[in-house]
Amino acid sequence: MKNKVRILRETLDLTQAELGKLAGVSRQAINAIETGKFDPSIRLAYSLSKIFSRTIEEVFEFEEN
Repeated sequence: MKNKVRILRETLDLTQAELGKLAGVSRQAINAIETGKFDPSIRLAYSLSKIFSRTIEEVFEFEEN
């Protein structure tokens, strides 16, 4: 799954740790999402989209298999 988490995080001038704290996850989890090593749960994807004031579809691009 592709995402715009890093771009959106940087537009808000947040560190990975700060975003993690807002979303209730670790900095490592944010890093793993940004690098495509981890796909977030729907709950975390929703939380991140609300932090960015975007829809889930604007933050995450779901690839159909």
